[in-house]
Amino acid sequence: MPKMKSNRGAAKTFKKTASGKFKRHKAYKSHILTSKSTKTKRKLRKATLVSKANQKKVSLMVQ
Repeated sequence: MPKMKSNRGAAKTFKKTASGKFKRHKAYKSHILTSKSTKTKRKLRKATLVSKANQKKVSLMVQ
């Protein structure tokens, strides 16, 4: 049986941390930024972790 291919889009989107969790960037930061407040845009800057519910799904795509 051949090796499983990873989802290349997901592999570029998520980065694995040392503890095995996955980092991701927040959504809603790409366009229509004039209508968003400075506070909202500032909070969208930092990366965050993938939720526990979606962790297994992401790990299957990235492998």
